[in-house]
Parts: sequence; C-alpha cells; structure tokens
Amino acid sequence: MPSPSLPSPPQEQWQQEGAAHFCVGDAFFRSSSQTGRDLAVLAAIAYKTHHGQLRVLDAMTGCGVRSLRYVLEAGADYVWANEGNWELRSRLQANLSHSLPPDCYRITHQDANVAFFDCHQRQDFYDLIDIDSFGSPAPYLSTSLWAVKLGGLIYLTSTDGRATSGHAPDKSLQTYGAYARAHPAAHEQGLRLLIGAVAQQAATRGLTASPVFSYYQGEVSRVMVRITRQSAWQSAHYGFLAYCHACGQFQTLLWKKLGRVSCPCRAAGLPVVSGPMWLGPLHSEPDLAAMHGAALKSDRWTDCRVLIDMMRAESAMPPYYYPLAEIGRRGKTDIPPRQVLIEQLCREGFTATRTHLSAEAIKTTAPVGICLQLARQVSQRSPLPE
Repeated sequence: MPSPSLPSPPQEQWQQEGAAHFCVGDAFFRSSSQTGRDLAVLAAIAYKTHHGQLRVLDAMTGCGVRSLRYVLEAGADYVWANEGNWELRSRLQANLSHSLPPDCYRITHQDANVAFFDCHQRQDFYDLIDIDSFGSPAPYLSTSLWAVKLGGLIYLTSTDGRATSGHAPDKSLQTYGAYARAHPAAHEQGLRLLIGAVAQQAATRGLTASPVFSYYQGEVSRVMVRITRQSAWQSAHYGFLAYCHACGQFQTLLWKKLGRVSCPCRAAGLPVVSGPMWLGPLHSEPDLAAMHGAALKSDRWTDCRVLIDMMRAESAMPPYYYPLAEIGRRGKTDIPPRQVLIEQLCREGFTATRTHLSAEAIKTTAPVGICLQLARQVSQRSPLPE
C-alpha cells in the first residue's frame, strides 16, 4: 500500500514493468528501453545466485523503476536510489515506499560523482552500479570505479550516437579519447568505444573491466562490465578498426601496425581507421548462460531468451557486421535472405550468424568478397516471381 504520509497518485497514473508498480510524473522514462532493463535484472539475478548477496547503487534513478525491479525481481538486499533532481523526491519516495520496506532502500539527491566518492570514503562498495546517463557516461567512468566492489558490475548507458557513429569524430575524441569514423557497422562501434573507454580507465587503476553483455537498441548503447583485479593487459583486445570504402572490407589493427594500414583490394584511397576501441568479445558466454538460465524460470522472459541466444552466437565473432543492403548494393544483386546467406557461408567453411545489432545484417568470419559472391549465387538460384 502507498505510504500514508504521501499522497497516492490517481489509479490511472500507475504503470507496471516486470514486478514494479510506479508513477512517472515529471521524471524521464522511456518505455521502449524495457529490454535494456530486463537484461540488467537477469544479470543481477545471476549475480545474486552466484554470490549470495546484491547491493545496488542506482546512480541516476529517475522515477525509481530500476531500483524497484532490482529489489522485487533480482532479490537485491539493499538499493541506494540516487537522483540528481531534487524536484523528483516526492515521486521517487512514493514509488519506492509503495512496494519496498523502508530498511532496504535509501534515497539521495546529489551528483552521481559525489555518491561514488562517498562510497569510497566510507569503504562502502556496491555489487552493481547502474549509470543510466543521458548523452555519454564518460564523466562517470573513472569515478564509478571508486564505488564498485571487486568482482562487481557497472551498467553503463550512452545516447550520444552522433559521436560514436562517426558523424562527430572530434566529439568522440573529446569524450572517449578515440576517433570514430563512419562505416556500415557504426552501431557496434558505439558499444566498443564505450567498453574500450571503461577498460582503459580501469587499467589505470590496476583493474580489468570485461563485458558481461553489450546491447544496442534504437540509438541507445548499453554495456555491463565486471570489474576485477587486473590480469595481464590484453593489447589485442584494445586497438583499431579499419574500413575500406572502396571494397567494403573491415580489418582490425593493433597499435604496432597503425603505420602500415592497407587493404588487399589495393584501392587508391587508404581505409579509414576508428579507435582505439574494444576488439574482444562483446559478451561473456558464461554470464549469458547464467542469464539464460534465470530467464528459463518464467514465460515472461521469452523475448529475452531469444535475444540472449542471439548474443551467445555473436559473442566471439569479429568486431563488425555486414548489412544485407550493403552486400546487395556492392554485389549489384537483390538483397539476399539473411538465413540463406548464413547457411551458404557455413557450407563454405566460415562462421556466420545473425546479430542483435541489426535485423538486416550478419556477422561472419568470411571476407566481404565471399559474401558478395555467395549473395550473387543465391540471387541467381532464387525463383522468378509468378
């Protein structure tokens, strides 16, 4: 029941997502982002199952829907709901007190960086830190490391797609310390720039940030990373991506090869280079398996199970994808059916899969020339319309 000390909003204003009942009021809330919150809850469930406890710092909580779901669905023992906008206090208090006992949450209204340093000063570290920022989370990457427990998780949100897609490379350089160029796999580039930035910041403190999962949806990039003590720095996972506008081929570049970039097609112009960025796996297979296991416990996670299966298939693939429309354009043929092209590539000995990054794209170990060749063969064999 709503707290008797606070006015109860009219019934028609209450919404539900997962197990959470809440009112948005004047807070920013995007219902289309539910899948990103679903994945975070499943990762939190898997973490709690493995570690036996879960304390969450929701650094930019808004109306509190994520805080509610972490407690009600992931079984969080405690959640610190911080919202920088003081004017949302009554709404946030009403939402949390409606469903949660008063001893399992805390509400504050301060800058997220202040909260992170407060954690460090008191040596009060959290299992999961959720940073649902608008624009880039770059101002919070290094400071959040002061508040997370070793082995804990940081969930980052980025909405600055113009910078990460290569349309504002100077802004990308300013924000991420990386130069982003435009190419057909720009959605994935945004995720990899974000992972690379937090991995580099963690490395300066003797820590390792490795992705649990990465998710792109509608110009929003979300990355959950695990923070551990640093093992040997894996330079092969932090480098550059080159793209040839002449032939459409991608290639990865390590730092020592930066001065020798070229494309096998021998076009007059050199490939454009983006980075540095994360070149390793987008997701952790063991973590995705644990999340999938958690999702099996309820039918309402059906869509997430399908998504996680797709993520597991793409996890170890190269750090780029080929849009089917691009293959059709370059091959001067019809756009090939995705599954048919995937099957053809696998028959030729390559690995290929669909990707959550685009419904009309594939990830494959095959060079672009093979993709074009097989796309033409598929088009020639397709029956003519009656």
